[in-house]
Amino acid sequence: MSEQLLPISREEVYERGWDSPDFILVSGDAYVDHPSFGAAIISRQLEACGFKVGVIAQPDWKNINEFQKLGRPSIGFLVTAGNIDSMVNHYTVAKKKRKTDAYSPGGKTGLRPDRATTIYTRMIKKAYPDLPVIIGGIEASLRRLGHYDYWEDRVLNSILLDSTADLLIYGMADKTVVEVAEALQSGLKIDDLIFIRGTVYKAQTINNPDDTIILPSFEEIATDKKAFAKSFMIQSRNTDYITANILAEPYQDGYLIQNPPSEPLSTDELDMIYRLPFTRNFHPVYEKAGGVPAITEVKFSLISSRGCYGGCSFCSLNFHQGRTIQTRSSDSIVEEAKILIGDPDFKGYIHDVGGPTANFRLKACQKQLKEGICRDKQCLFPQPCNNLIIDHSDYLNLLRRLRKLEGVKKVFIRSGIRYDYLLADPHGETFFEELCQHHVSGQLKVAPEHSAPAVLNKMGKPDKKVYLDFKKKYKAINEKLGKEQYLVPYFMSSHPGSDLEASVELAVFIRNNEHRPEQVQDFYPTPGTLSTCMFHTEIDPRTMKPLYVPKTPHEKAIQRALIQFRNPKNYRLVYEALQKTGRKDLIGYGRRCLIKPPSGKNKGPVAANHKLRMGKKDASKLK
Repeated sequence: MSEQLLPISREEVYERGWDSPDFILVSGDAYVDHPSFGAAIISRQLEACGFKVGVIAQPDWKNINEFQKLGRPSIGFLVTAGNIDSMVNHYTVAKKKRKTDAYSPGGKTGLRPDRATTIYTRMIKKAYPDLPVIIGGIEASLRRLGHYDYWEDRVLNSILLDSTADLLIYGMADKTVVEVAEALQSGLKIDDLIFIRGTVYKAQTINNPDDTIILPSFEEIATDKKAFAKSFMIQSRNTDYITANILAEPYQDGYLIQNPPSEPLSTDELDMIYRLPFTRNFHPVYEKAGGVPAITEVKFSLISSRGCYGGCSFCSLNFHQGRTIQTRSSDSIVEEAKILIGDPDFKGYIHDVGGPTANFRLKACQKQLKEGICRDKQCLFPQPCNNLIIDHSDYLNLLRRLRKLEGVKKVFIRSGIRYDYLLADPHGETFFEELCQHHVSGQLKVAPEHSAPAVLNKMGKPDKKVYLDFKKKYKAINEKLGKEQYLVPYFMSSHPGSDLEASVELAVFIRNNEHRPEQVQDFYPTPGTLSTCMFHTEIDPRTMKPLYVPKTPHEKAIQRALIQFRNPKNYRLVYEALQKTGRKDLIGYGRRCLIKPPSGKNKGPVAANHKLRMGKKDASKLK
């Protein structure tokens, strides 16, 4: 099979000798034929199974002719909003319009609608009311049942109902979409496809009552926050392909039925996907616009795994990719690296080798293989489980092989290291040293996120001591290697459970550790996360106990300002926070203070004018 882009026009359909495609995939992203783009994987997977696939990328959603430009597909339409939820793509956490769109030509905004999956599907149904429309991708996956929507600040229906689609595929969809396609090709109707894993469908009755858990109804979760929290926890306990039940969410006129997740791909199956004939670039029609910016970071990166058992509360991976690690073979990754080396634009630098968490290359434990993931226990939080397999040797050997390839100057790791997992490895010293020696470009980004125990508990992140131990070891190894390299820690403001006292505690932690955060990540309530459930309900659904949630723009601004207390522009907000929390001891001229006392000009924090290098004696006074 040659590396040929899929048709995007009627002329290209005819050039292939087709009367029409079997499937037309409509995407909110520009057409980029690279395995980091979900639409590319799905379309190439179907092509490899013998289906004729055409692509309509970023259609003008107000013009019905746009959805007819490839003709009538013989089987149906596939719809995705793209690699990112369209609302997250369009809006900041402050609900302001973003100025760029990395997944559009030239980074231009406005080339896809809000709620793209819904809008595209409705237009297709107008154009071809009798054809099946199957929705998928992260927007559909995380909105597959009733869900809280941050932008409307209310609970919305399943996107399957709002979009009027016929079937929803959730998760990574590789296996599921082929099974759906083959079933439709065999002559089954879309309404008959009630048996396929990884799908959600509409039904009047429950077909398998003995294997089905009935969730609180949509009417309940839309009006009762406790019911919403209860429903969320049932869903989160049914995300494993071995242990999950069928879930049914009642609506006034029937049910939304969620089948158990699809089985994870084996290493051979995952390798096969990365052998598909991707052109690994954006479509040439975007050349005049300057290309598609999103390809820049991934073009010379290597995906080594899927899934994550890290368990961060604010991450949607549990609901989308799942907690089971799916790993490519080292041979497959090395072969792909050779393809990168052969690219004329390759300069010798592999930008990343990783996945959701770079140093997860193994299944969490042996028990997981037969019994599935634990429903009420995390692998790493609050401490690493005794059954957790902690071993960096496979990842280390892979990195060594990549470093030895002719034409490779440097192999970086940018997709994130779980430092608690690394510290828990009794044989991790060699990996840690080689990480610092070969795979850091002067700065290593890590995500402690916070320092207050109560907030870390809600985040599912390890105690601050683990980060401090990692920081100390990182410094010692770099000194041993004679390298001047730094940690860049990420901190999050306004997460559920974070009050002003906790935010002040974080500011003191940042001061004590001489960090100067240039960016602050304000918590963003996206669909499908534990943290978003907390934000909406003001309940921790794990305990059903109430918790504090910062919601007003002013308090959010204060919490962001405390993380960057050294910035003179934040003076008034930091001063207000210290006054409200009774921490006037942090206002003054000494090293222990965050800001100076008020003056006519309020020029800002004392820390900006003082060196913060302290001995143990001085540091102890700051606590």
